[in-house]
Amino acid sequence: SSIGCPGMWDNITCWKPASVGEIVFVKCPALFRFIISEDGWEVDNLGQTHAGDYDLLESTAQSPLGDISRNCTEDGWSEPFPHYYDACGFDENETESDNQDYYYLSVKALYTVGYSTSLVSLTTAMVILCRFRKLHCTRNFIHMNLFVSFILRAISVFIKDGVLYAEQDGNHCFISTVECKAVMVFFHYCVMSNYFWLFIEGLYLFTLLVETFFPERRYFYWYTIIGWGTPTICVTVWAVLRLHFDDTGCWDMNDNTALWWVIKGPVVGSIMVS
Repeated sequence: SSIGCPGMWDNITCWKPASVGEIVFVKCPALFRFIISEDGWEVDNLGQTHAGDYDLLESTAQSPLGDISRNCTEDGWSEPFPHYYDACGFDENETESDNQDYYYLSVKALYTVGYSTSLVSLTTAMVILCRFRKLHCTRNFIHMNLFVSFILRAISVFIKDGVLYAEQDGNHCFISTVECKAVMVFFHYCVMSNYFWLFIEGLYLFTLLVETFFPERRYFYWYTIIGWGTPTICVTVWAVLRLHFDDTGCWDMNDNTALWWVIKGPVVGSIMVS
């Protein structure tokens, strides 16, 4: 609502919102030099540096790459100065970026084929286990829940890719919709459920060893609560914490290590116990 320049994605890097008369500086994006992974931004308004911004003066002295700036004028953003090619030493004839795109597309195609194959195989197994009554027992019920968790995990990957990467030239810096956040919550829930049903498989075998006779059906209720309930609690807590303390982007990046352990901790714990 204030007069100024809105945040912008120029298909190369992000430009934070600024007021008229401000100069915004950004470092050369990592795509120009894959070795350099740190990036930041700084708003310089009449020589004043705002709290929370990165101090680019020190990092620039240590980095072979330069800085690019844009002026926020009454007519909007100015052209970048100096140009990306000049500041970042980028050669238009280089094909490294194209090779990188090809690499990521190849990886995506590979895991898409893998998850699709897994989805078909697991669906077939589920039909067989559900169709024949002679196969209905506690052990196979646990297997079926594990298969469902694998199926949901594959489906969640397809949904995540469809939402996050539907548009190649989308605004990846400022995308922060309820839809994409809900997809990430669903994705993490499916992954956690997958690990916890693997844990249930081990727990069931352990129960067979320590108890010769035990009410399997009663135990199965607890297995269900652990397998589907524990991930629900952990992912809900993680989502609430992200909403209040790290509500940035689409929640697909986990830069806050403490919050990420809300999901990673129980998963690692279940693996160790198994």
